[in-house]
Amino acid sequence: MIANTPPPPYYAVIFSSLRTEVSKGYDEMTKRMLELAAQQPGYLGVEGVREGLGITVSYWESLEAIKNWKANAEHQFAQGKGRSTWYSAYKTRICKVERDYGFEQ
Repeated sequence: MIANTPPPPYYAVIFSSLRTEVSKGYDEMTKRMLELAAQQPGYLGVEGVREGLGITVSYWESLEAIKNWKANAEHQFAQGKGRSTWYSAYKTRICKVERDYGFEQ
């Protein structure tokens, strides 16, 4: 599903990842992180795909909202578990969305 974001400007956090062979607990943690992120002040939505390379893009009102999400204790635990168990590599990019447009039928 395409996230329904407000008019720009806002911010996107792009999380690209490669998984390890370990999957125990991953789906549950992913579900929990999506639920938890949606409860954070400044959260605007999320989009994600996994086809070998995983890409998750979350949208936020401000850099402060992103900073607060990164500092969330439960999110920090998940990040550590990702580094130690679930990901062989990842990259996080933070971008300011200055323009968006689209099409839907």
